[in-house]
Amino acid sequence: MVVNLSEKNSLANRFVAELRDVHIQKDRMRFRRNLERLGEVMAYEISRKLNYHEKEVETPLGLAKANFPSDRIVLATILRAGIPLHQGLLSYFDDAENAFISAYRRHHKDGSFEIALEYISCPDLNDAVLILCDPMLATGASVEVAAQALKRSGTPSQVHIVTAIASRQGIDYIRRTLPKAHIWAGAIDEELTAKSYIVPGLGDAGDLAYGPKLQA
Repeated sequence: MVVNLSEKNSLANRFVAELRDVHIQKDRMRFRRNLERLGEVMAYEISRKLNYHEKEVETPLGLAKANFPSDRIVLATILRAGIPLHQGLLSYFDDAENAFISAYRRHHKDGSFEIALEYISCPDLNDAVLILCDPMLATGASVEVAAQALKRSGTPSQVHIVTAIASRQGIDYIRRTLPKAHIWAGAIDEELTAKSYIVPGLGDAGDLAYGPKLQA
């Protein structure tokens, strides 16, 4: 299942538009907050797909029945760019467990690259709902490598991929490599450059959120 939030009018459209806007991007706090807000919207949408159980809640005047999510949630993010999106999800799934993945593109002289995975911190995933977020789903390679590595910690009952901007190529790749995953995108762009940058995209989400990378 692929959900493209931009196909329907909602506040998510504004958040995505501001993330793309070169003038608003100059305000890093605003950029991070828009990623957080998009994460909050995604959390609400994903909550519709969860399992629920009924409980009674005591009010000052009696008892009320309410439905509560019964799934155990694990929120996972690819550092560093995914942190604001992760925080937005965590604001709604506030009792979730958390996983973090350190991964980056290792470029070769011929212009190709591979995904280097350096570190993973992850709780038990058996029977959990795994929500993996990465603000830019370009080729899909980083998400696929991270998802496969996370499976060493167990087999989740559901897998959800959350991204702000995806390329059509990245969506197709994830559908082939992770066919059971649900994909939630703020917008899906059709073009991917030879260097695997999404067009129109929004630029480098990590740099825009936290400043340019330090040179080694």
